[in-house]
Amino acid sequence: MINKEPRKIYLITGATSGIGLALMEGLACSGHDLIGIGRSPERCKEQKEKFHESFPDLRIEYLIADLSRQKEIRDVAKDVENLLSEWEADGLDGLINNAGTFTYWQTLTPEGFETQWAVNHLAPFLLTNLLLYQINKKDSGRIITVSSGSHYNAKLNWSDIQGSGRYNPLKTYKHTKLANVLFTAELNRRLGTTSTTRAYAADPGLVNTGIGEKTHSRIAKQIWVRRRKKGISAAQSAAGIMRLLDEDLDDNGALYWKHGRAKKPNPFALNKDFGWRLWEISAQMTGIN
Repeated sequence: MINKEPRKIYLITGATSGIGLALMEGLACSGHDLIGIGRSPERCKEQKEKFHESFPDLRIEYLIADLSRQKEIRDVAKDVENLLSEWEADGLDGLINNAGTFTYWQTLTPEGFETQWAVNHLAPFLLTNLLLYQINKKDSGRIITVSSGSHYNAKLNWSDIQGSGRYNPLKTYKHTKLANVLFTAELNRRLGTTSTTRAYAADPGLVNTGIGEKTHSRIAKQIWVRRRKKGISAAQSAAGIMRLLDEDLDDNGALYWKHGRAKKPNPFALNKDFGWRLWEISAQMTGIN
């Protein structure tokens, strides 16, 4: 369990529903200040009001951004920096890259990227890099990216990394979740062994949320409605993710976790050459130096 003291500041994406909202609720109950990012102004306003009513002594703010658009990611990163300055905070204790999407039909963002690739991988990559120096200010900064067990038995196609050539929605989703783990492993390498900031990839398990219903395919919706009933609650999944924020966590070098327990990821994700290659491609796609 996370200690209530000292009070910390955490940023969660996809924070208006599902696992993201459960994380906001769990961390608020632990006495921490929070910044949530959501796409819907109405939902952000609604949740902000609920949190202020339930936790009047905490600083809880919601910021609005469509994470499929890199311009909005850059804008919201500046908003986070301004908010931290307003709060007179000495950095950001943790970033939880939770937001994700599944698109049955191939769609491109205004910047020309496949939507699942943009939201599930490029958004965490870009937001993390933009806020990394704020996280590095802390003695035990944490960067958690929500992946999935679907990354197992997947391999990236370097000649068509977004899966645009012959689009398969499930295969593309698996590739984005594999990219989450590759990114986490490479980030830890680049941070180095002397860094007190640690990055983890979290497997939330099968969770009873509405992610699979955000599609225009009626068949895909029906399949997910049946499948989600076998899943655990968002609160149960969030509890395992919150465990990774604990300063006393003895990770023994493990980077992939499910329900608070270390697991071996897909060996593809641990390949140093692949990690470096994905980072360079992602940096080029996002304009990160």
